[in-house]
Amino acid sequence: MVREIIFHDDHFMEFYVAQNPKVQEKIDHVLKLVQTLERVPTKFLKHMAGTDGIYEVRVQHSSNIFRIFCFFDDGKLVVLLNGIQKKTQKTPKKEIVKAEKLKEEYFENKKKQN
Repeated sequence: MVREIIFHDDHFMEFYVAQNPKVQEKIDHVLKLVQTLERVPTKFLKHMAGTDGIYEVRVQHSSNIFRIFCFFDDGKLVVLLNGIQKKTQKTPKKEIVKAEKLKEEYFENKKKQN
């Protein structure tokens, strides 16, 4: 395994359990690629322009497109945040803002624990 994946709070799991089993299967597959591939193709993991280290895990099932926001911590850790089903060409700004807020919250919590 190249990267460990952890979850920040329940945001990702709430998104995940709301999906049908086929979509969950596809999400599992893409997350396994993120964990195991040294170089993950941008088709599956891409830095979001204009953000401070927010990435999107990109999942497509049939004609549905899903985005799961994440970031790296200590180099190899992918921390999964919120997820959305993408319905428009551009990712909604409020979802990016939410991901950035969750990232800040993660690091604040981590600081308190040390």
